[in-house]
Amino acid sequence: MLALSMGIAAATPALAVSRTAESGLLAYLAARADDADGDGSEAVRRYAAALADTPGNSEVALHAYREALVVGDDRLLDRAIATLAAQGAAPPDAALVSLGAAARARDLAAANAAIDRLAGGQLVILAAPLRAWAMQERGGDALDVLAQRPRDSVARRLDEESRALLLIARGRYDDGVAALRAVLGNDQAAIDLRIAAARLLRGAGQDERARAMLGGPASPLAALYDRLPAAKPSLAFGAAVLFVRLADDLAAGDPGPMSIALSRAALRAEPGNDRARLLLADALSRLDRTDRALAVLDGVDKAGVYAATANAARIAILAGVERYDDAIAIAAPLAQPQDAPDVALATLGDLLLAANRPKEAAPVYRRLLDRPTATVRWEPWLQYAASLDGGGDWPAARTALLRAQSIAPDEPAVLNYLGYGDVTHGGDVPKALALLERASALRPTDAAITDSLGWAWYRTGNVAKALPLLERAAQASPDNAEIGEHLGDAYWAAGRRYEARYAWRAAQVVADAKDRDRLATKIAEGL
Repeated sequence: MLALSMGIAAATPALAVSRTAESGLLAYLAARADDADGDGSEAVRRYAAALADTPGNSEVALHAYREALVVGDDRLLDRAIATLAAQGAAPPDAALVSLGAAARARDLAAANAAIDRLAGGQLVILAAPLRAWAMQERGGDALDVLAQRPRDSVARRLDEESRALLLIARGRYDDGVAALRAVLGNDQAAIDLRIAAARLLRGAGQDERARAMLGGPASPLAALYDRLPAAKPSLAFGAAVLFVRLADDLAAGDPGPMSIALSRAALRAEPGNDRARLLLADALSRLDRTDRALAVLDGVDKAGVYAATANAARIAILAGVERYDDAIAIAAPLAQPQDAPDVALATLGDLLLAANRPKEAAPVYRRLLDRPTATVRWEPWLQYAASLDGGGDWPAARTALLRAQSIAPDEPAVLNYLGYGDVTHGGDVPKALALLERASALRPTDAAITDSLGWAWYRTGNVAKALPLLERAAQASPDNAEIGEHLGDAYWAAGRRYEARYAWRAAQVVADAKDRDRLATKIAEGL
């Protein structure tokens, strides 16, 4: 009995470890599933459990770190980074996240350690300007840190921008403004730098210089001045400016972990940085994390500098996933006032048209066209024509298209719509063909125009001329159901019945519900 008891006692801890490992594994696998499904909050909860049950597991920690970045769970972020650092497996961007928190807490020892890690990796270009901001916070000579001119052009640019802001931070306002103007371009990065400088100037009580930095009374930015939060020079401020600067540069490419890490690091350094929120929301939305992106935008100050931009971002994200009714619910109130901006009316009209509500879109475009500024542009006339055509009034739509053509006689989109409309609605086909030939010559790689020209030849009975055009259009745009159906019709007319049914089936896969029955009839019975 004694031996048996000792055996049971010895086996019990091993059994406990096995169950712990198993529960950690299950939590990790469940978290990966939640992650794949886009369920960020539940994934974070499960990753936290998996990390607790399998301490030291760098694979679990890395996935926990990435998901915590997406969701914004600071506690899990720090736990995951600590685990990865202990294993020597921390990714380069983890130092950004740690630095953001250290800068916010004014923990210069932790901040310098994070900067040292950045200096030893691919983000070395950030090291010198960050060290300069840390020196400024310590009360030392920040400009001396940037005295050496780096060879790398990107590093040199960041150093020059940081030096200009640091001159302002040190009270050398005219020198700082002059240095900044020397490096400003005409892009979004220049706007961000102007705003950063104006915040520092406002924080120093230099209101006149701050307003001038935003471009003077006539500048669109000047109207935002009263909403602009003042800033005091600090490592947190400087780090946030740098992180946003790089995140903005990366925003032009494919979103990835670095974009998200930079935006999150900026928010950890400066939680009120709404520009970082916009960049983070953009990256998340392009990774199909729609709900998480919208949640990030909810944190933007409703009365702040970026409130209108956040509304535009919400609308774009919702429209991108075809949640048109939700997007319209945001856009409609913005377009309601009589003095609503042109862009608010155009956005609402475009959303209503995309939501297949053309009769509601038409009066919105009409409001826009009744403004003197809109009548000289062809785009609203084209959209107005589309809403009239969608509402069943082709004659009025054609009149609107002719108005668009008078403004832009060589615009391929206008020529295409006018030619295709005439073919479809029984107009003068030879004239329509001439319009489509012209549109195709102007834009030969446009699948929609190639399809229109092929369809026009088909409608004249010239299947031999139509087929190569329709085949080229279908190859260029395989997810366009209308083009696929046109190709199937042309194959059938040419006696190529097998290929016709194949083309119709391909079109049926991507067609809207209202078109699938018609395609099914064609597949079963032919033309």
